[in-house]
Amino acid sequence: MAFSPLATEEENAITVVLPLKTYALDLNGTIDGHAAIMQFVDKAIRTARYRFAIYDFDYGCEIEDIIGQDVSAALLESEIPRAIREALIYDDRIDNVYGFEIRRDSDKLFVSFFVSVDNEVIPVEVTI
Repeated sequence: MAFSPLATEEENAITVVLPLKTYALDLNGTIDGHAAIMQFVDKAIRTARYRFAIYDFDYGCEIEDIIGQDVSAALLESEIPRAIREALIYDDRIDNVYGFEIRRDSDKLFVSFFVSVDNEVIPVEVTI
């Protein structure tokens, strides 16, 4: 689009496009064991289910659909564990997800729980 003396000021305005933020990935090597499980747990909970075509409908979490809604504390305390459990049990390495504790601090939720993998119990805490 060329500048024109007949165009409005808005039409002649220069649009500055800022770069989009993205995650920094460390692609130097691979991880396994406890670190791999923790990475999966974090990524699966933070990825909204049904939103991204790259993932099948089994991957991701539905927490985003619950948080921010006008629902009771009792409903949150039942739905958050369900959503997290469904997001994580999808992975064949995870045997069980249990022992949820939810703590509120102003506008944040701290969710603690345990993941069991091959008889190893891994404590997890996420902030939502």
